[in-house]
Amino acid sequence: MRVLVFVLSMLALPASANTAVSLDDWRSQRFQLFKQVQFAGARDRMSIAADDAASIAYRVLPQSLHGARTARWSWSVSQSVPATRLDRRGGDDRNIALYFAFLPASEAASVGPNASVGRLMRNPQGRVLVYVYGGAHSRGDFLPSPYLDGRGVTIIRRPAGTGSHAEEVDLARDYARAFGGAPGALVAMAISSDSDDTGSMVRAQVSGLTLR
Repeated sequence: MRVLVFVLSMLALPASANTAVSLDDWRSQRFQLFKQVQFAGARDRMSIAADDAASIAYRVLPQSLHGARTARWSWSVSQSVPATRLDRRGGDDRNIALYFAFLPASEAASVGPNASVGRLMRNPQGRVLVYVYGGAHSRGDFLPSPYLDGRGVTIIRRPAGTGSHAEEVDLARDYARAFGGAPGALVAMAISSDSDDTGSMVRAQVSGLTLR
């Protein structure tokens, strides 16, 4: 539903080795007027429970991961929201969304470990790729985010429904398709769930998050 924001330029940021990203101790950001999603992280997995709720958990990444250009993870959904349109405001519920937030390298240096979601969202130089399990769309669809004014793109990995799946994405390739050019520094990630518009429930899990 709502999001982080970041991203833009880069020529040659250093490549990263495969790095597992802990899913414990992510910060939670509540959306005003909505019930909060329950995120429970434990090392390599995070469980998600959304009961007529919408909120986001996020993590600012260390400089050693700013050059990451691919990501892998697994996710599973045992209880799903209905299929909704994710390219317009309102009614746009989804089971899970993973956000990959970028800034130009010159801006990334000023992002501290305790940076707030709100501040990152307001940065006009930011860009964000949002990979989604949910929606009434086809796998691989690219949709402009109705909340980010051209700074974010939603990419459908799985439509609404239940099941378990492993994912691998090329962030640089998807960034080029979404915005043109090469991404800057990957400064933050977020996980959200959103079931408030349909008054439904989500039970889901993300695990094995790895950046390279």
